[in-house]
Amino acid sequence: MRNKVPDAEPVTALFPPQLRDWLLCSEAALTPKAARRVARETATQTFDKAADALNEDWGAEFDGKQLERWACKFGARMEAERAREVADSECGCKPVPPVNAPVLLLIGLDGARVQMRDPDPETGSRWREDKVATITSYVPGDGGEIDPEPLLTTHVATMEKSAEFGRMARVEAERRGVNRAQQVIGIGDCGNWIDPVIEREFPGIPRIADWAHAEEHLHENGRAVCGNNEVAAAALSETWVGLLWDGKVEALIVDLNAQSEKLGRPRKTDGPQHPRRVLARNVGYFENNKEHMNYPEYRGKGWPIGSGNTEAAAKQFNKRVKGTEQFWQPAGAEAILNLRAMWLSQDGRWQRYWSARPAYMKRPA
Repeated sequence: MRNKVPDAEPVTALFPPQLRDWLLCSEAALTPKAARRVARETATQTFDKAADALNEDWGAEFDGKQLERWACKFGARMEAERAREVADSECGCKPVPPVNAPVLLLIGLDGARVQMRDPDPETGSRWREDKVATITSYVPGDGGEIDPEPLLTTHVATMEKSAEFGRMARVEAERRGVNRAQQVIGIGDCGNWIDPVIEREFPGIPRIADWAHAEEHLHENGRAVCGNNEVAAAALSETWVGLLWDGKVEALIVDLNAQSEKLGRPRKTDGPQHPRRVLARNVGYFENNKEHMNYPEYRGKGWPIGSGNTEAAAKQFNKRVKGTEQFWQPAGAEAILNLRAMWLSQDGRWQRYWSARPAYMKRPA
C-alpha cells in the first residue's frame, strides 16, 4: 500500500526544488514543514517509534525504514554543509561570530560508543567510538561562593577520526566566538586523543583535567591499596582528594609512588584490575597530567573544573544512537549524529535551519 500523505501537508507531486535541494527518493512527498517534523522525530527517537508517532498524527502508514531513508538524506545534507564550512574555514573564510564576544568559552571533548551492524575486521567488535564536542559560554564565578554559570551550549558529534573531529570542533568554536572571547579553556578526561586535539586546534589555551575523573582515579587507588576494607579505602582516598583539591599534586604523586612501590611493579600475569597494575597506571595518569591539575588557580579565576556538561551531552547522544537493538551503518550513524547535534544545540539553529528550507509550489486554489 502506498504511504498516505498527511492531510495537513497536502502534496500531489514532487516539484523541482525538492529534487534539487533534498535529492530524496521518488516516494518522498514531503513539504518543508513535513520534512522538519520527520527530522525532529528521527532525531529524538528510534525510526520505528518515529514512524508510529507520525502515523498516529497524520493517519499515514510509514514504516521505520522509510523514516530512516529520509533521516539519512537530511543528515547527509547537513554533513556536506559541515564539510564545506570546514573547508571554507581552512581557506580563511571563518563563520560569522556572535555580536557579543563571550567572556569565557569552554571547549569540552568526550567519546561514547555506538554499536555497528558490521564488526571491525581487526578487533571483531561491533562497538565504535562517536566523538562529541560541547562549546559552552560561561559567566565566570567569583572565585569563592559564586560558581561559574553556563549560558549556552552547542554541539558537534561525529563518527569520524579525531583529526576530522578536531577541525569540526574548531569551526564550531569559531562560530561561537573563540577568536574574540576574553578567555578560552579546554576540559577533558585526558583520554588518548582528547589532549592532542585540543593542542592542535586550540593551541595555547589552558587545559583542565576533569576533576571528577581525577577524583575517581584516587578512589580507585584507595580500593587497590586497601582491598575489601571499605572504611580504610575511603579514608585514604579522601586524604589524596584533599591534596589534589589543594593543588598539592607533587606531594600526591610522591605518596602514590610510595604505595605503588610497596606492592611492586606489575607482572605479566597481572590483570588490568590487579592492585599493582591499577596503582602503576594511575601514577602515570597523575604524572602525565599534573600541569593540568592546578585546581586552586582554576577555582580562583572562577572557571569550571569539571566536564559534566560534556558528559551529559554524550549521554544525550547515546540516548538516541546506543541501545541493545540498535545496529548502525556508518552513514546512518553519522546522519543521526548530525541531526541530533543540531536538535540539542541551544542557539536556535534548528529553528533557523528548517525555516530557511525552500518552499514548494502551492496547489492551484
